Amino acid sequence: MRNSYYLFVCLLWLCGLRLVPATAQAAEYRPLPPAPRAGLTADWLIFDEPRNRLVLYLPDYHRPAYAYYQWLTIRPGKGLPVRFTAREKLSLFLDNRLVFTARVPASYTVDLSSLLPADSPAGPHLLCVWQPDATPDLASFSNAVPVVAAKPGAALPASLAAQPRPRGHQGQNVFVGFLLLIGLCYGGLRATYQPGFTRIYQLEGLWGKGAAEQDFLIKPTLTWLNLVLVLLFSLSFALLLVAIHTNIQSIVILRRLFDVAESAIMVRVLLYTLLVAGFVLGKYLFLELLGYIFDVTELVTIQYREFIRTILFMGLFLPVVMLLYLGLNQRLPETVLWVSNGVVSLLLVGTLLRVARTLHRKTSLLNLHLFSYLCATEVIPLIILLKLIVFTY
Repeated sequence: MRNSYYLFVCLLWLCGLRLVPATAQAAEYRPLPPAPRAGLTADWLIFDEPRNRLVLYLPDYHRPAYAYYQWLTIRPGKGLPVRFTAREKLSLFLDNRLVFTARVPASYTVDLSSLLPADSPAGPHLLCVWQPDATPDLASFSNAVPVVAAKPGAALPASLAAQPRPRGHQGQNVFVGFLLLIGLCYGGLRATYQPGFTRIYQLEGLWGKGAAEQDFLIKPTLTWLNLVLVLLFSLSFALLLVAIHTNIQSIVILRRLFDVAESAIMVRVLLYTLLVAGFVLGKYLFLELLGYIFDVTELVTIQYREFIRTILFMGLFLPVVMLLYLGLNQRLPETVLWVSNGVVSLLLVGTLLRVARTLHRKTSLLNLHLFSYLCATEVIPLIILLKLIVFTY
């Protein structure tokens, strides 16, 4: 009897050993359910077209996209507010259904739960952020703390709960570092090359006929001081371009030549600096070519010197606009955007007016031939730059 009992226990034990590996194997390969997300995170997804699936977006690996996705757990009736800074025409989709479109550039706070249909089930929903003509500013998306209304007659608490500090631009430290470098360079050049520095940055001679202005138009243009000042101007202008989210890489040719990730702020600033410096220095060859075509080569040198003097003078105000951007962009993004675009427009239009005024003093622009030359060298490039830099929204 006892032997039969031991035999029965051994058989049960052997059967258990046979079942354990199968159970462990099934548990090991069983797909885990997705972790519920109560709000936005920094993990965005992009659409991988060759594999026809959503993959995790890695800023240093993937190219910037126009659409980004994220799975969120949304319960109808339970608020899920999000805060973000949007350009014009930025759109939000929930489960492939359009729920929001930004009409003007501004900061928005949107409750995603209120945008779902009334009969939507509680559970995971796919959020899509889409910008038709540029890359969305993902760094500005954050969870907004809902404001709870106080009951009538209830006393307010003595101390407020700690609120998360709103995140600034993802390259704010880079901007501040470059601004400090620009300020130190301007101060060092002013102390070292004071006569040459004064010839360029003399306010009373900007629209007058001062001696310093005429002296600059006579002096050689390509000096070491002017080359360093052109690089400082290019760096200041590049900082402003990156700060106001003007995506120059939306141009197909530049995107194919220079593929820079959206998160590489320092690389983008240096790339834009080289592009601006190349444009400023390369304009002399452009003027020489058109001067030869229009047979006005005697005007090329004075035109280029006036162009250099004007952009260097107006470029001194670009760091001030950058400080305005860093201080007020979180509170007044639309105002800062308009001011930044206005300063860039003033820089371009003011340069055109100064060059036209200087050429008109040399020879009358009422001549149709000279006016056509001015349009080819200044007006048409101005229209192209305004379209690429300012009127992108």
